[in-house]
Amino acid sequence: MTKTLNLLIALLATIALGACQPQTEKLSPQEAMEIAKEAYIYGFPMVMNYKTLDAYTLDNNSPEYKGEFNQKSCEARLYTPEDKAVVTPNSDTPYCMMWCNISHEPIVISVPDVEPERYYSFQLIDLYTHNFAYIGSLTTGSRAGKYLIAATDWTGEKPDGIDEIIRCETDLFLNIVRTQLMNENDIENVRAIQDQYQLQTLSQYMGNEPAAATSQNNFMAWNEGVQFTVQSFKYLSFILKHITPADEEKPLMARFAKLGIGTDAGFDLNAFDAATQDSIKAGVKAGFAEMETFIAQISSDPLASAKIFGTRDFLKKSATKNYPDKNMYLLRAVAAHLGLYGNSGEEAIYPAYLMAAPGIPFNAAENNYTLTFQEGELPPVKAFWSLTMYDGLTQLLVDNPLNRYLLNSSMENGFVYNQDGSLTLYIQKDSPGKELEANWLPAPDGPFYCILRLYGPTEEALSGAWMNPPIMFNQADKS
Repeated sequence: MTKTLNLLIALLATIALGACQPQTEKLSPQEAMEIAKEAYIYGFPMVMNYKTLDAYTLDNNSPEYKGEFNQKSCEARLYTPEDKAVVTPNSDTPYCMMWCNISHEPIVISVPDVEPERYYSFQLIDLYTHNFAYIGSLTTGSRAGKYLIAATDWTGEKPDGIDEIIRCETDLFLNIVRTQLMNENDIENVRAIQDQYQLQTLSQYMGNEPAAATSQNNFMAWNEGVQFTVQSFKYLSFILKHITPADEEKPLMARFAKLGIGTDAGFDLNAFDAATQDSIKAGVKAGFAEMETFIAQISSDPLASAKIFGTRDFLKKSATKNYPDKNMYLLRAVAAHLGLYGNSGEEAIYPAYLMAAPGIPFNAAENNYTLTFQEGELPPVKAFWSLTMYDGLTQLLVDNPLNRYLLNSSMENGFVYNQDGSLTLYIQKDSPGKELEANWLPAPDGPFYCILRLYGPTEEALSGAWMNPPIMFNQADKS
């Protein structure tokens, strides 16, 4: 009897212990690879988003640290090559950057009157990297206003003084604020506007006791480089546990769970046999390869950026209309890889100069380049345009003796124009000569790419009636 009882206790203990261990469903190597590829593409932008969350809000030792959740952080300066948290950054508009947490209560964003000729925007980006809403000169106007940002399930009443309630489908979101710098003497005016932006929790706005805050310690520390490896699934799994998936994505979450992604146990590569581990790694490589193949396919499309950044609904419609053999998750992943936090098309478009020819990058070590706008054919915008240089290896701004990272519309009066009224910009690593230096966009001694930004693009630009001219090259002088 005692022996039988001891065996029963041992059996129950074994069962209980087994219930506490992470369980992984037996998968064929092929299915494991397919799920891994699907999960990598789906999760890449979310993992890249988490990288920024860590740098800006979680790691107070990070050189990019901005502050805790729901804390305004503005800098009256432009981005330089020392800013490394975000690839392909804009250096036209001083930024405010703040991660917001609405898991306990909504927040209220207040903006002042801004002169109509100055562009500004609050770009609101959820954990998926969807641009779920905008506040700013092109959307809500230049007049002062107050906007409440709430979770989709918030059931409170609209407080007095609030102009609009904006819903977000994730409890955490990034708020990127851009304020146009008109010229080098304008920085104090920008600072004064930034000082008037307000970010408050609803309880602060109402003058009540604030709700409990989320601990900064409940998150994973970032490990740079994992975004390109199978270990990115650890971060994706963590993020998914903090998201309520859309109904349409619940079958997708069930598939990811077969790899442990999004489950309580989380992703553990060692939970699988060697063959399955190899298949999962192969799936990650295949996912990244599909992203790069798609980037090459759209690299010559000047309107590609207007098709791959936006709300969830916009991305679904764009995939169906513009890329019927692709899904919105690939569009979203490519957008994050090309230029994390790019604007939606109505706000800005980004005709990109990514390759000199398919598979051949621009290379200032070998060639000099020019970009010529014919008279009357400068980029058509409601706000402003700029052409920015990026290092082809780091995707960051390029250090140069002029500390010049872009050419833009505020410089138009200082450019040297050709006799026929056209404007030629010189894109090369060495100066084109003192007389043309105003038109020089310094390039690195190696591969590069350029992004042409149109803020407030007109219908002419959005429809493709206006097309950006090509970058032309000639052999660099090696003497």
